[in-house]
Amino acid sequence: MKRIILLIGALGLLAVGFSCGGSGGGITGGGESPTEAYKRLFKAVKAKDTEAIKAEMSVKSIEFAKMAAGRNNTPVEKVFENGFTATTMNATLPEIRDQRIADNMGAIEVYNSKDSRWEDLPFVLEDGKWKLAVGDLFAGTYKSPGKGRDALEKEAANAANPNMTQAPMPNMTSNTNVVPIVPKPASNAVANGANPVPKPANAAK
Repeated sequence: MKRIILLIGALGLLAVGFSCGGSGGGITGGGESPTEAYKRLFKAVKAKDTEAIKAEMSVKSIEFAKMAAGRNNTPVEKVFENGFTATTMNATLPEIRDQRIADNMGAIEVYNSKDSRWEDLPFVLEDGKWKLAVGDLFAGTYKSPGKGRDALEKEAANAANPNMTQAPMPNMTSNTNVVPIVPKPASNAVANGANPVPKPANAAK
């Protein structure tokens, strides 16, 4: 009887272990993460595979791309070219850090070597997959899962040196340090006064 009880206990612990491993402690969706989603996006951009890039975009991000294409009078494939982020311009996979998740909203910091700064990229969980949420950000439906490491480091630097010129702080509600990379508008669009890239819904006017 003692052996049976011990066996049942061992099986119970094993089941709990499998359960925790499969769910990632509530951090991942469908066995993946925002970090893995970005890696797929980077790979798709380097392969110049528009359909694969679109597969890593949220519904609102795809709608945003169509709107930008219309405003700029450019093919939508051109809008998707860099996956809305300058971080994909790096020759190799850039450094990724500080993954944060709250419910179905996520974010990661990716190093933008072109501008020598960290981009706090937004992600949203849709249909069991993490997808880039630039469109959600600009629509005002994206909610940050919390301050990123870069923002916290700037806050600490400002607090330690209150008399120095303060480092600019990103808007943590909208993550406005993310500037979508879209092609320049056609010459006739500029002549007609088109606005090539709309501001986030809650960005400062």
